[in-house]
Amino acid sequence: MRFLLRRRCAAALTLAAAATLAACGPAYEPTAAAAAEKARGRVGNVLAHIPPQCYTATEGGANPCWVCHTAKNNRNGADDWELQAQYQLNPMGRVNHWTNLHADRRAAIAAQADADTLRYVREDNYAPLRAALARLPAAQRPRWQPDLDLARGFADDGFARDGSGWRAYRYKPFPGTFWPTNGSADDAMVRLPPAFRRDAAGRDADAVYRVNLAIVEAAVAVPDTRGDAALALPTEPLDETAAGFDLDGDGRLGTARRIAALPAHYAGAAQDIAVKRYAYPLGTEFMHGVYYLDPDAPEMRARRLKELRYARKIFELDDAHLALQYEKDARDQQTGGWPYFGGDAFSGIFSEYGWQLQAYIEQADGRLRLQTREEQMYCMGCHSGAGVTVDGSFSLPRKPPGAAGWGYARLADLVDAPQAGSDEPEYLRYLRRAHGGDEYRANDEMLARWFVDGRVDAAKVRAASLPALLLPSRERALALDKAYRALVTTQDFVHGRDAVLAPMANVLRHIDGAETGLRETDGTVYRDGRLWLDWNAGG
Repeated sequence: MRFLLRRRCAAALTLAAAATLAACGPAYEPTAAAAAEKARGRVGNVLAHIPPQCYTATEGGANPCWVCHTAKNNRNGADDWELQAQYQLNPMGRVNHWTNLHADRRAAIAAQADADTLRYVREDNYAPLRAALARLPAAQRPRWQPDLDLARGFADDGFARDGSGWRAYRYKPFPGTFWPTNGSADDAMVRLPPAFRRDAAGRDADAVYRVNLAIVEAAVAVPDTRGDAALALPTEPLDETAAGFDLDGDGRLGTARRIAALPAHYAGAAQDIAVKRYAYPLGTEFMHGVYYLDPDAPEMRARRLKELRYARKIFELDDAHLALQYEKDARDQQTGGWPYFGGDAFSGIFSEYGWQLQAYIEQADGRLRLQTREEQMYCMGCHSGAGVTVDGSFSLPRKPPGAAGWGYARLADLVDAPQAGSDEPEYLRYLRRAHGGDEYRANDEMLARWFVDGRVDAAKVRAASLPALLLPSRERALALDKAYRALVTTQDFVHGRDAVLAPMANVLRHIDGAETGLRETDGTVYRDGRLWLDWNAGG
């Protein structure tokens, strides 16, 4: 009997039977990989914060870089638009460590059956993670342990039904990698600290929480072309009496449906906390689920998580120190240095901009495990100094204003709104400038659907809904799932975690020289990238 069990466990090493490892393998210890790395005391790639997209070949003026690297926007002083034209990397950074971009997984993809793939992506690996973390001794638990009851879901207005304080919101996916057609579906949730959810007497108060969430939205999601006194942000109905101040500027306390100007402070038990434009209050949390694709599910969002990401604001810089930090980062880029990230896998790593990040990812059997420190660094580069972000964030500033943006993630209600200050739909502009539907120009389906003779079909893109534009075909969705699952079995995330269908042709293995080939003089470098959207312009 033991011999047969060993043979069954050995067979489980194949892709088709990987899920049976849960029954055959050792006890589920979701922190084991992180603990092993910590015991080694080192990481392999100290530049893991440099995203793989930064190694894209830009021949012919193909520029996907402008959406991240752009001119200064208010409190974000990175002003890093020149990175479109110049590689400001030290000798280590000139070697592309993301070698999985060149991996050939076509045989592994072909070996997987559609039926097995669908079964796999429809399994829940979130609830088992929570149960496994609860069984760990307190001293072995990571700082962040997911406390959302995902199975209970969210009300129509986005509030988690479990009373945890999480609120789901919809946002327009950031151009490129985050489009479902490039491998993953997602969701996003925000939570403010307890004081923001209570009235002045310390009692839980839904009305106060709604007001404070609206103020946060007003602080970060309104373009910097509008001053603090002219926000005019539409909101869900808000109780000004609960807030204790006039939000819509009509001179009385009633029900507000917009925030006319940025208030000086938050409401309720948070009334002593000042509101700062383009900044989240201390203790703000975000949770971001990254999912497989299920061609039969709404939005193609499968049940199985690839990753579960978390961010928390743990300290803040005043304007003077923020400016100094951006200056330091600029000098480091020029001189070949790199930023400092504190913490470890168990505490979460933090940047010098005040954000702590932590995340879980699949282990070989499909169950979620704590990411190692090196794996967590993968997300830090984009969230710790990119020129386009608003206080290190990408998603909430892209939420449709007011009630329309609160609720669980859904593409169907969104339009291709232009970026603030732009005169054309954002995704159309991205396709035209990037010369493709992803940074690597490797999405053949997007090229076939939306391009004619190498040029984007603008009329067709303008007429398309966001689901039609961003969701892949059934065949491509399953192939992307299989490609990523093949990567999961190797556990080689430190060399990249893109779902690669074939070796990437437009990715550099090594960077020689200082110039990318993009130049401001010939119109292939842009300073106009903005995270904010002009929702009034529609698509």
